Amino acid sequence: MEVNQPKKIGILTQPLHNNYGGLLQAYALQQTLKSFGYTVWIINRIYNRKKISKRIKAYLKMIFHGYLLNNKNYKLSILTAEQEQKVGMHTSYFKHKYIAPITPAIDTNAGMQQLNNDNFDAYVVGSDQVWRPKYSPNISNYFLDFIEGNNQVRKITYAASFGVSNWTFNKKHTERCARLAKKFHAVSVRESSGKILCKQHLGIEATQVLDPTLLLKPNDYYKLIQNENEPEVDGTLMTYVLDNDIDKEQLINEVANILNLKPFTVTQNKPLTIGNKKDLENCAYPPVTRWLRGVMDAKFVICDSFHGCAFSILFNKPFLALGNRKRGLARFESILKMFDLEERLITDTKHIDYNLLNKPIDWDRVNQVLANERANSLKFLQNELTPCSFGMANLHPSV
Repeated sequence: MEVNQPKKIGILTQPLHNNYGGLLQAYALQQTLKSFGYTVWIINRIYNRKKISKRIKAYLKMIFHGYLLNNKNYKLSILTAEQEQKVGMHTSYFKHKYIAPITPAIDTNAGMQQLNNDNFDAYVVGSDQVWRPKYSPNISNYFLDFIEGNNQVRKITYAASFGVSNWTFNKKHTERCARLAKKFHAVSVRESSGKILCKQHLGIEATQVLDPTLLLKPNDYYKLIQNENEPEVDGTLMTYVLDNDIDKEQLINEVANILNLKPFTVTQNKPLTIGNKKDLENCAYPPVTRWLRGVMDAKFVICDSFHGCAFSILFNKPFLALGNRKRGLARFESILKMFDLEERLITDTKHIDYNLLNKPIDWDRVNQVLANERANSLKFLQNELTPCSFGMANLHPSV
């Protein structure tokens, strides 16, 4: 095989469901690698939903809350095939049109072993919270345990995230993953705290890089919006709040009044609950390009999502990031520190300085930092995935 012939790369990331950030980071990383001339597949690793114990527990909770307590607002945690199809029809469309090729679903370790027959020349693990056991139950898969003895395959991570700044691996996983991590040719993480965790617990050095969504430029996303003929949104204050509550709603109303903006959101019209499980059309997630259009058109953004924050920065939209401790603060702290925007992180929605709303952001400086970080991140990928490097056994150095 000639050196300049495109090679086959597999991206191992979190399951691609209905999360806009998860879908867009996979799209961006795949597009970036394709731009280098590689054939790039998404490894469709899903979690085994057929475990009887989990299904029984979910059904019992549904019966208890939804029927015995008559709580019609109880959200369904296990969906039928029809419900999944209807709720995810727009996100599935995006996956099939823009993120393909994707491997068939793999829900077992044995299935991951079968990838050895698919002749991948390299694997890129990332991005998003692939190294967070809470979100990746089969955590050693994300350290490429299924090709552990194959040194001919290039193994790197790109912007792998632990999600939090503390160590959440158990002893068994720590020992196994530390051994596997040392077999990577290069490791990069998304958060500065990830570098510390790699050194302290995995015994390796890591490079900090940008989230994949920031490797692309605004015009790359404008093209997606134009391709789908997304109309302008009806509103000026975009809110993307994954864990809503009364305090956050009050904050949104305060900001709307102070800035004289009209709030809007791009999410399900209704969550899928016991009470509206037959109204599936209104429970569907809007198109990914609709979400992108929302950020693009907004004059101000309020979000408790990492990727809501990232796209606000990319599109130069003033924003407030509502710290989400359950989902991990380290992600917000790291990206905001990179751009000197730490004051935009709100950890107490009851007590904020509303003067911040009218404080201008130095977008020229932010864009220059972004350009520099993008160049460094692309250089990392290019250096670690050059055609002549495939098949080399120069494993990642330990600390």
